Amino acid sequence: MIREIETVTLFRMAALAALVFTSSAEATEMAFFVKNLRKEAVAVELFSRDRETVWPGNDQVFLIDPGSQKSVPLTCNQGEHICYGAWVDGNDSISAGVGPDNDQPCDTCCFICVEHTTETIDLVP
Repeated sequence: MIREIETVTLFRMAALAALVFTSSAEATEMAFFVKNLRKEAVAVELFSRDRETVWPGNDQVFLIDPGSQKSVPLTCNQGEHICYGAWVDGNDSISAGVGPDNDQPCDTCCFICVEHTTETIDLVP
């Protein structure tokens, strides 16, 4: 009887472990459509609020010319919170969103990663 209980307990533990490992965050594709309505070029980065991830990463930025727009596709985890930081190229004291260091408060600059969606960001003067 004790051996049967141990076997059932081990089976349940293995099943729970399998469930935990298979229910990890699922990678998905989404996009941001960034419109630069300013008269200066802007640099943009996207920051995850849920993990240590920055897009485009590797100390690079998305550079958007004045009056132009750019589609920025990325892979994120379903349900992940992503915030944008933007600043005038060459002058990071003029910024929007969470800023160049992801340290500014912002109520309207974060989005949730949802598969096959596009969020629009308008950078205004």
